Amino acid sequence: MKDIDTGLNVWQMTSNHNRMIELQKASATTNDGVVEIAYFGSSAFRITSPMGVSVMVDPWRNHPSRKWDWYFHDFPITEVDIGISTHAHFDHDALHRLDAHVLLDRLIGQYTFGDVTISGFADKHAVDSTYALYDYKKISKFFNNVDIEPPNNPRSWDNCLLVLEVGEMRILHWGDNRHNPPENIWSALGHIDIALLPIDASQHVMGYIHTAQIIDTLKPRVVIPHHYYIWDVVQRQSTLQTCQDWVEACKQKEILSTSSKLYDQKGLENLDRVVHYFGDNVAFDKEKWLQQAL
Repeated sequence: MKDIDTGLNVWQMTSNHNRMIELQKASATTNDGVVEIAYFGSSAFRITSPMGVSVMVDPWRNHPSRKWDWYFHDFPITEVDIGISTHAHFDHDALHRLDAHVLLDRLIGQYTFGDVTISGFADKHAVDSTYALYDYKKISKFFNNVDIEPPNNPRSWDNCLLVLEVGEMRILHWGDNRHNPPENIWSALGHIDIALLPIDASQHVMGYIHTAQIIDTLKPRVVIPHHYYIWDVVQRQSTLQTCQDWVEACKQKEILSTSSKLYDQKGLENLDRVVHYFGDNVAFDKEKWLQQAL
């Protein structure tokens, strides 16, 4: 194993976890309330509980070789209470870019703090390239002599499905999971209110037909796409494309004009598989981010 990175930056940070000391003194009087979901591009979302506990899922970075940059810059340094990643790919695992109190890398099992419970379910990354522009299984074998087919895949081709229980809602982050996990995984996921699914026209992670199968199985109240091309965040060489056409084809949809949306259980009661699309909106200062030196 090559030493390709310098490790986490926590020891260099001037912040501390005094906020968490205060939060752990408080007890949530109720589990309901308003939850904010903010989109940070690629597969990154910040989910903030009614109590104010913030969780960042899947912050991204460029490939550590710097020979295949997907983004104009790495993920902006962001303050958050809890950082978590679904799997060990560069476009999901930049926990070192967070000024976070708690880091949960590829959580398997359960973690609870304040009014947030996060459950991680161990499964496998998608490798079915039937509908994709590129056959990543073939590419990985040819250039790296690595077989990514489960069950004997390397660790970076594992994936952890994450369910956040917050505000009496269950929010699922799919990561890059395969579309056909075993039955015990479907049973463990249970009822899902909001599903965050990787969707783009390159069908990079999974085909549209696979997406439809997942939505039909889960029957979430809301579907939020991620892992798609954003013209001033993601570079063309990423091979990602937009998901605009997929969204437009959906009968029930809301194209959002901002980078965040508030949710509560009551507001979801009458919804059934409605798509909420953040488009090119991201919850950081794009202009400032783009102006930084490479």
